[in-house]
Amino acid sequence: MPADRKYGMDHPHHNWSPLIKRNPLEWPDKARVALCVVVTLEHLEWEVPNGAFESSSVAGGVSPRPRPDFAKYSHRDYGHRVGIYRVLDVLKRNGIKPTIALDALTAEHYPYLVRYCREQGCEFIGHGISVSRMINSGMSTKEEEEYITNSIETVTSATGVRPNGWFGPEYGESANTPQILAQAGLSYACDWVNDEQPFPMTTADGELYGLPLLYELDDIKAMWDTRLSPSEYETRLKDGFDCLYHDGATTGRLMAFNLHPWVIGQPYRISYLDRALSYITAKQGVWAASGSDIISWYRDHQQGA
Repeated sequence: MPADRKYGMDHPHHNWSPLIKRNPLEWPDKARVALCVVVTLEHLEWEVPNGAFESSSVAGGVSPRPRPDFAKYSHRDYGHRVGIYRVLDVLKRNGIKPTIALDALTAEHYPYLVRYCREQGCEFIGHGISVSRMINSGMSTKEEEEYITNSIETVTSATGVRPNGWFGPEYGESANTPQILAQAGLSYACDWVNDEQPFPMTTADGELYGLPLLYELDDIKAMWDTRLSPSEYETRLKDGFDCLYHDGATTGRLMAFNLHPWVIGQPYRISYLDRALSYITAKQGVWAASGSDIISWYRDHQQGA
């Protein structure tokens, strides 16, 4: 897409809006911070399908290897077999409703896991087909429309509920994605990581909002890419919250971040997540909510962006 330089922007997908110039945002019960935890359940395929795009930086295993990479495959499978149950237990103990980013192959291949998450009262959002099939600019508009429709329909069939939100595999989008998501009737996307409040996306048809995740609080980014220790990750979560809580005294802030059960669900890491979330949820003025609850409130109560 050619650059179209505008005030503060060089793309048409949302307006530029400095946070300090916005009207104050009030969360329910005058909470300072809205807390949203996205838990990603994604399938790494044994072989990448012909024509599909998989990021060269997909985490897992011990090193890049030729396919089939059983170490990476089984490392990630740990999350579906073991780690997810630890993560959901911690979230439940801390009064947090998980927002589950579920891809189509996980929805199809792991019906027990889907049922378990339903029983826990989780929200499900679309997460593409698999982590081995990332949305990319090489896809035609028709191909991407079919990809997103397939993902949404598969998650709907598996869970019994049509998703309201979207989180692309590896934060992946093309220049067409926001418009396609809006036309598909989705309410929000988590791929844009550029804010501490929700914000409206610009679409010709439909209505779409950004639910920005704090990218550097993503457990893969923090502990796989940056190589933080579990205790350092706990500190990062607490320090990040403390800043948002302080700033939330004047206008509501959003603390939304993404977890992968094969990473944070490891037995030597999970207690650090538990301590961080216990610290956060013990504070007055924290609203723990699903992505849909946050976007619905913002849409109905926003006072300007």
